[in-house]
Amino acid sequence: MKPICVCLFAFVALAVAEKYTDRYDNINLDDVLSNRRLLVPYLKCILDEGKCSADGKELKAHIKEALENDCGKCTEPQKKGTQLVITHLVQHEDEFWKQLVAKYDPSKNYVTKYEKQLKSIKSRA
Repeated sequence: MKPICVCLFAFVALAVAEKYTDRYDNINLDDVLSNRRLLVPYLKCILDEGKCSADGKELKAHIKEALENDCGKCTEPQKKGTQLVITHLVQHEDEFWKQLVAKYDPSKNYVTKYEKQLKSIKSRA
């Protein structure tokens, strides 16, 4: 019975560790997106064109994997935030969006899906 408990505990611990940190889940993304003075440094960080804050480094460390696995390790606030940020970039920061796509998804394997989701949301609104 003891080995089963140990295995179960290890499985639960592994499942919990499979999510990205929620340390930055309470950042007000609307404030960042509405202020280019705040937004541009994040974009330059993940494009390797500028210095990175701690949260910028965290974002940069996981952005490619999150794209590839459909944000499978994201918390719910991160999934909603991702959709909000992509929507904003596509609608208001086209040049940065193109640079991000070129860097993180040059084959457009993942971005096409996100853009389709965005269009379907816009058509329902």
